[in-house]
Amino acid sequence: MLDNPPEPTRIIAIRHGETDWNAASRIQGHTDIALNARGLEQARLAANALAEEPLAAVYASDLQRAWQTAEAIAAPHGLSVILDPGLRERCFGAFEGHSFAALEPLHPELCARWRHRDPAFAAPGGETLRDFANRAQTALRRIAARHPGQLIVVAVHGGVLDAFYRAATGQELQAPRSFELRNAALNRLLYAEGQLTLVGWGDTAHLDRSLNEGVQ
Repeated sequence: MLDNPPEPTRIIAIRHGETDWNAASRIQGHTDIALNARGLEQARLAANALAEEPLAAVYASDLQRAWQTAEAIAAPHGLSVILDPGLRERCFGAFEGHSFAALEPLHPELCARWRHRDPAFAAPGGETLRDFANRAQTALRRIAARHPGQLIVVAVHGGVLDAFYRAATGQELQAPRSFELRNAALNRLLYAEGQLTLVGWGDTAHLDRSLNEGVQ
């Protein structure tokens, strides 16, 4: 008799709350920027939205904007955040700290490759899109495989969520982005037998009721 397949892992993937560099459209990458006041409030609202969910574990990138978000979510459940460097944002090397608008006149060819999502493009000292996506997707599968039948949270970054979405939908890396990556939005996926499936994306109801109505 064949063994029953393991139950799927339910995943809530969330982008960290806002930082000052987000607000200024500066490229963060591996630069370790903390949440600003709005980001801390977004993390609190996400934590409230997930307070009644039966979370088994909370994981995060080891960059503080992600783990600060994760800590807010984990606290009501009495959980400790598990840090995983595989969940880090893509490294943009020498481009970090600058805006795309400032870089484009200086590096037009590199920025054109970046804009067109060339999988082999890397900023000077940074990661290619292909290598980064493989790292992020591998990390999520490795983490999810530890929790069959359970619900987990992973607090990550915009680029990491982009990689998750494409793995779950089969969308190619170079395809134009057709989905949002808002700070502190809730995104739901399933993992089973090595495969990711999209369940729901971009839930911001917990934010829209307050932050976007002027409560900041």
